[in-house]
Amino acid sequence: MKVLITGGAGFIGHHLALHLKRLGYEVVCLDNLSRASEDALKVLRDGSVKLLVGDVVTYKSLREVFNSFRPEVVVHAAALISVDESFEKPEEYFNNNVVGTLNVVRSVVECGVLRLIYVSSAAVYGDPVRLPIREDHPTNPKSPYGLSKLFGEEVVKLYSRLYGFNYVILRLFNVYGPRQPLNQYSGVILKFVYNARRNLPLTVYGDGNQTRDFIHVVDVCRAVELSILTKYVNEVYNVGSGRPVSINELVKVVSTVRKSDVGVVYMPPRPGDIIHSYADISKATTYLGFKPSITIEEGIRELLEVR
Repeated sequence: MKVLITGGAGFIGHHLALHLKRLGYEVVCLDNLSRASEDALKVLRDGSVKLLVGDVVTYKSLREVFNSFRPEVVVHAAALISVDESFEKPEEYFNNNVVGTLNVVRSVVECGVLRLIYVSSAAVYGDPVRLPIREDHPTNPKSPYGLSKLFGEEVVKLYSRLYGFNYVILRLFNVYGPRQPLNQYSGVILKFVYNARRNLPLTVYGDGNQTRDFIHVVDVCRAVELSILTKYVNEVYNVGSGRPVSINELVKVVSTVRKSDVGVVYMPPRPGDIIHSYADISKATTYLGFKPSITIEEGIRELLEVR
């Protein structure tokens, strides 16, 4: 089966490309390389994964890729993904994440693609009104990023209703794993690992009792694989661990894995941060057969060893 991955040189995209190629899929990645890491590009080269340079925002060049490769499945993972940055660059986020998605969906329709997997985000939910968060939870984004992903979902649903292609929408929670780019917008696990390896204190905003749902990128790849195969299409699925982990608990995990205490600096809470969030993954478990395989302890141990 031929699979096109947009954002294929990104953090999730390159892991997914390698995963699907190992399973025997014919994979082509499309990426504009604006945020691709050297590590990701190297493993794609080493894995002999075909990478095309292009941008989902440019419709004409996108159609050329579709016309030449003729994918049966498209995984749309190309996006700008930082909540904080989206406040600084809202137009860029809407252009990439909404217009880019529209261009992908139009290409899916015009090229007769059988299935579209849309990589969305738990950011569409905003502040939870109940926990754990199910797929029927109200969507009330708190950032331009979250809103852009929600608009992308609606574009996918609209064009599916109008033109009949199948889709699966995956709302990812806090994804982490090897070769995740480190920058000012990186997630808490990556920053903790970076500091711990250098014997620097870990920075915690607020009292540290806030919770998140961390999911390893390997498990995300498995969720996408199952979405390609499932008969339960035209649905939205949460992809998380289903387990809330507090930031203080995360500090303890890092200390345990390192077998030594780490310093902690507590800072004032950041405005707009969600206090508690974790996924109800029962729908993905029931209909996709999705079960997370990597614990937070295993994932952090891996990162401390490889970074």
